[in-house]
Formats: sequence, structure tokens, C-alpha cells
Amino acid sequence: MSNQTAPSRFATFTVSGMYFGIDVLNVQEVLRRETMTRIPLAPDVIAGLINLRGEIVPAIDMRRRLGPPAPDASENPMNVVARTQDGPVSLLVDEIGDVLDLDAAAFEPAPENLNPHARELIRGIFQLKDRLMLVLDTDKAAGIAVEATRAR
Repeated sequence: MSNQTAPSRFATFTVSGMYFGIDVLNVQEVLRRETMTRIPLAPDVIAGLINLRGEIVPAIDMRRRLGPPAPDASENPMNVVARTQDGPVSLLVDEIGDVLDLDAAAFEPAPENLNPHARELIRGIFQLKDRLMLVLDTDKAAGIAVEATRAR
């Protein structure tokens, strides 16, 4: 019996040593560091806005969103532009991984001992051979960006 709530193909990335996957169908594109315009009075997790071929897209600093300390200024995060119910959002991540095809039946609920900041954004997990892949709920991760940009 397969779990119909879990996609089976994931685009993967890392943030602060944690390995994440999102449904590959929700990935619009992956970009190198983009120029951002800061939003005055926005929460720290909102790195700014990027202009994506004329479309203004909020950028979320996933390190801050997940609770670990902010990255060094010398680090150059990658942009994973994801589709959400409220439109595209850029997730600033440390490193882009591969696309994985996984058996949806192996999808499990998030463990109780997961970092509380991360747990609220995780749909569940897959136990891989060498590590755990956290399935990110892009709508929840983007929720703070949507609230901040609407308030402006």
C-alpha cells in the first residue's frame, strides 16, 4: 500500500547540514546568488526580493527559517525557486543535491526529536541508505514571506 500524500520524485538540497527534499514538480528553477532588494522592517528570515525576469519573488533565508545561526557573509547561497499556493518563492540553501526517485510507501512521519524549528516545516522523512531526507513543506516554509510581503 503506497502513501498517496508523498510524492516520489524529489529535488534535494542541504541547509546547515540537514538534507531536504521537495517535490520536483514544485521546483520552478535553481539559480546562483541573485541580487536582492531588502524589505524594510521585514523579519530576518526574509533575505529580500529578487527580480526573476520581471516577476518579484521573496527570498527566504532557510538557515534563519530553520533556527540555526545565520550564514557567514562570505557564503554564497543558492536559490531554489519553488512554486507555492501563493506564488513562487526563493529558498536560499547551502548546496543543491540530486533528483531522487523514492518509493512513496517508504515515507514516514517526522520524528519527535527533530529540531522544533524544522519540525513545523517538515511533511515527513525518508530514511536513505546513508542519511535522513526531510521532506520540506514549501507552503509552510514560504508562509512567513507571504505574510511579510502582504504587510508592505
